[in-house]
Amino acid sequence: MKILVICEKNNAASRIAYLLSDGKQKQRRHYKLPYYEFKRGGDEYSVIGLRGHIVEFDYPKKYNNWNKVDEEELIDIEPEKYTTESRIVSLLKKKGGWADKVIVATDYDREGELIGLEAVRILLVEHPKLDVKRAKFSSLSKSEIVNAFENTKELDIKLAESAEARQEIDLAWGAVLTRFLSKTAGKYGKDFISAGRVQSPTLALIIDRDEEIENFEPDPFWNIDAILEKEFEFKARHEEKRIWDGERAEKLFEKLDGAQEADTTSFDQKTKKVWPLSPFNTTQFLSEATKLNLSASQAMKVAENLYQAGWISYPRTENTVYPKSLHLRRHLEMLKGSELSEDISEILKQDKIWATKGKKETTDHPPIHPIKAATKDDLKGREWKMYELILRRFMVTVSPAGKALVRKAEFDIKGEKFKSDGYQITEQGWMKYYPYYKAKDVRVPELEVGETVPIKDIELKEDETKPPNRYTQGALIREMEKLGLGTKSTRHNIIQKLYDRGFIAGKTPTGTLSGKSVIRTLEAHADMVAKPDMTRTLEEDMEKIAEEGLSKEKVAEESKEMLKEAITSLKKEKAEIRKELKSSLMDQNTLGECPGCGGNLVLRKSKRGRFVGCSNYPDCKQTYSIPRSGTVKPAGGECPECGAPRIRVYHKGDSEELCVDINCKFTKDKRYKGECPKCGGDMMEMRSYRSKRFLGCSNYPECDNTYPIPQQGNAVFEGEKCSYCEAPLIKIIKKGKKPWELCPNPDCSSTDDEK
Repeated sequence: MKILVICEKNNAASRIAYLLSDGKQKQRRHYKLPYYEFKRGGDEYSVIGLRGHIVEFDYPKKYNNWNKVDEEELIDIEPEKYTTESRIVSLLKKKGGWADKVIVATDYDREGELIGLEAVRILLVEHPKLDVKRAKFSSLSKSEIVNAFENTKELDIKLAESAEARQEIDLAWGAVLTRFLSKTAGKYGKDFISAGRVQSPTLALIIDRDEEIENFEPDPFWNIDAILEKEFEFKARHEEKRIWDGERAEKLFEKLDGAQEADTTSFDQKTKKVWPLSPFNTTQFLSEATKLNLSASQAMKVAENLYQAGWISYPRTENTVYPKSLHLRRHLEMLKGSELSEDISEILKQDKIWATKGKKETTDHPPIHPIKAATKDDLKGREWKMYELILRRFMVTVSPAGKALVRKAEFDIKGEKFKSDGYQITEQGWMKYYPYYKAKDVRVPELEVGETVPIKDIELKEDETKPPNRYTQGALIREMEKLGLGTKSTRHNIIQKLYDRGFIAGKTPTGTLSGKSVIRTLEAHADMVAKPDMTRTLEEDMEKIAEEGLSKEKVAEESKEMLKEAITSLKKEKAEIRKELKSSLMDQNTLGECPGCGGNLVLRKSKRGRFVGCSNYPDCKQTYSIPRSGTVKPAGGECPECGAPRIRVYHKGDSEELCVDINCKFTKDKRYKGECPKCGGDMMEMRSYRSKRFLGCSNYPECDNTYPIPQQGNAVFEGEKCSYCEAPLIKIIKKGKKPWELCPNPDCSSTDDEK
């Protein structure tokens, strides 16, 4: 039998072919497109890797003109399907005529099922009698792939249709809202204003939290603490943990003045088990991965690479309960080949190995866990850090519980009740293997009722209530899951899209002026778009397509009615919306005061690129050239050299504070990194159009001398030259790491000597 296997990507196709053929596969090419052939058990196999979706939805071209097509009209237009990868389609059709059977081996989830169905539909047009099956697996391991191909299932059409419904619905919401807002504000091309069904309520969470913090008015309160001593100093706090009345706090403090002893009126201690954490589902994994200094989007990309290379199980899952088929002791024995062999050997000494369970149990994929042992020779950098996190989490789930000593004591000091709570880890258990978790110990000594304890001091402290914390990316993903915004597979992409659109910035997401402007407009004129209720309802209905057989057409119609309601509400107040958007977007692009006339210096764009110009043009023709890459924001304050505003330019991974005039001495001094050994000019830290930094000579184009430098860390020049090539020596300073001095010249012979 001739069997055509369809995989989601080429690297997955390569690995599946390798596993099924025991490494005997042969790579072929179709117009430079790789695919794999081999024989197994008398059958001939041909394995093709797609590039994700090869079929996409869009509106017919005649509806592409934003100014000629009304947004409401667009809602009822049926989008068209079109193929995006002609070479892959050509190869599919060619192999479809060759094959007797097709096995879909894409990732087993909604998107993967739809990706497979898209390819199958292309095949069935010309070859309707093909036998189509589905290989369902959760890891690219030898045993699981062989089992999946020996026990194929039927393609889950309803699961694919739920993903297809999401594509159509999100296309409509994104196109209609984006066109309306962009046209209303006069923003076209790359400057369009983006909005979407999931994107907008997610952005609203961030903006609302920002505003809650900005508008927070702290309330003062007072604490009274007694510093007691028995074996060591410990603290007891007045039973009114927060005293809101300052006068009452002062009177209590005066009453307690001179107290020498505290009478122990109550003491209780017990040992409490500290249960291990539950297995990783996608939300928990992405939340923990941010501790590795990665964004959610970066973390998922690394996890996908590890999955496709066969190191971990499928990283998109809601499950927090390991399947019974996962033999825990045997799996731990296999993982002893990793860097954490000693720790795993300790865990295996338990009489019985059992795993913790989370609240969610599904049958699609197991929780994220390591599939095979890896060492630092196998994996480098981010991939090793990510693998280690997943390995340690698996180890935690099968480790013994920790133990904590919990002590509670009450004291009488001059008739006032004080309390002291102690929590001390006595047995680390699973915590020994999981450095990402930090338990805070508070020591309280062993006491007896009636015992008097000396008082070293009594303190009255004034404090105030604190605003809520901003959402970290991990916390934001958890909140999105709680509110039903997006899916396990899309939430990290939604957050990244908000960064890419310029609606949020910073490692901890903070709304920009444009992000705030869009959300405030939607909340004021069509709040259903900015609230999670509508999105959650549609998400639940799309789940029902897959699980309960709900009609895709019915869900699409419900979505259209909601969208019509939203756009009707927005159109009624179009003039006011235009005014609000233009005003706030102008504020966002204002970088400071013009030193020439006192007007506003505004970020502008021309055919030649971007620049800064005065808002009073043509009366004031003050302009400045600015860096050609990076996001430019006002930094506040004036340049100490020329008095022009200072700006901060955000690049991927770092930022720099400059004068708005890049030719100013202040900017040049910041970027100066030594003398050019080729012509004697100045070697300056520069940026490419893609924001990559390098050292380049100030005499360019007469001198084209350039040196590459590391993309992360602060590059500092301390006046020293390389003794070999006379290039300026650069010191790279990263937080928490030892400074690294290097010669940036890649052709320097010092590199060979160091090796």
